Amino acid sequence: MQNTVAKVAVVGSGRSVCAATLARNGISVTLFDSARGPGGRMSQRREISEDGRELLFDHGAPYFTVTNPDVLSVVTEWESRGLVAEWKSNFGSFDCFTNEFINTEYQERESKKYVGVPGMNSICKALCHEPGVDSKFNMGIGKFEWLEHENLWSLIGLDGQHLGHFKGVVASDKNIASPRFTAITGQLPPLDLSLAPELVKLHDIPIYPCFALMLAFNEPLSLVPANGLSFTNSKVLSRAHCESSKPGRSFRHILTWLASGMHSERWILHSTTEYAKDVIAQSGLEKPSKETLSKVGNEMLQGFLSTGLSIPQPFFMKAHRWGSAFPATSIAKEEKCVWSEKKKLAICGDFCLSPNVEGAILSGLAAASKLKGLISTL
Repeated sequence: MQNTVAKVAVVGSGRSVCAATLARNGISVTLFDSARGPGGRMSQRREISEDGRELLFDHGAPYFTVTNPDVLSVVTEWESRGLVAEWKSNFGSFDCFTNEFINTEYQERESKKYVGVPGMNSICKALCHEPGVDSKFNMGIGKFEWLEHENLWSLIGLDGQHLGHFKGVVASDKNIASPRFTAITGQLPPLDLSLAPELVKLHDIPIYPCFALMLAFNEPLSLVPANGLSFTNSKVLSRAHCESSKPGRSFRHILTWLASGMHSERWILHSTTEYAKDVIAQSGLEKPSKETLSKVGNEMLQGFLSTGLSIPQPFFMKAHRWGSAFPATSIAKEEKCVWSEKKKLAICGDFCLSPNVEGAILSGLAAASKLKGLISTL
């Protein structure tokens, strides 16, 4: 058996708060993520328009709020480092039945809306590069093997490559042991549910899907009275927000504007769960085709145009599917994460506690607490 360099493997950069917490407590961590960069639902999308303009979109979570004091302490530290800022702007709703905007005036709210600066993925980027965290991207996990005699985990990549032995594992994918993984990839789930009785909670967690539509316009949508909107009585849209209005976006935006000589304003639209379910029922769980995404984009844009305001046609439009965006249940409310002490395995994420960024952070902190208390004694 080779010497173990990293004591803990963290799978999924969305759990970077867990990785950073472990590293700060003297536990070396290797973080694996199948994506090109960190973030998960807090990732930022970079697109180039036909005329060469760079466009950045927070196409997942537009912002997050905090109510838990432990999470607030973490976010306050991020704020002091310039990783997050409060998004102070007008938020309201639009009733698609009455065609009226409601509560669009800015007012002080009890729950602050935080965004990453200069993008939502800035938080995960910083945490993935904390001292003691070795981050490896474009590296998906094909199998978690428990070596009973060595009391260690062995991780195997999707390509069959041996990735190392680890004393503990943290994983964040709700589909890691679900038949949904097979339906999407055609492969067996990486984690065998029979390895620990606690893992039975992971079997086929119900989810709510969502489509996101990235839009860029040549001029500000000056007649839209709020930078963040929720929609009621819409079969297609659930919310919309203006990317360009977020703090920390203006400097890079101005540089792009000066370089190109052209202004742009960026918006994100999110679909309703019902609409996304209908599309997936027709197109399947596999990666959606360009034709499907184009159809979704056009239907979502028409929903936005139906507000009756003079919204121009965008010069850029692209849809993205979040196939398992939001968990429909919480599987570990009291523990905050699924924990197997014997196997030193923690499963954490918003599906454990609450379906939002705060729930994911709190679950990640709980997983770190379980592991650091156990592994530090080994």
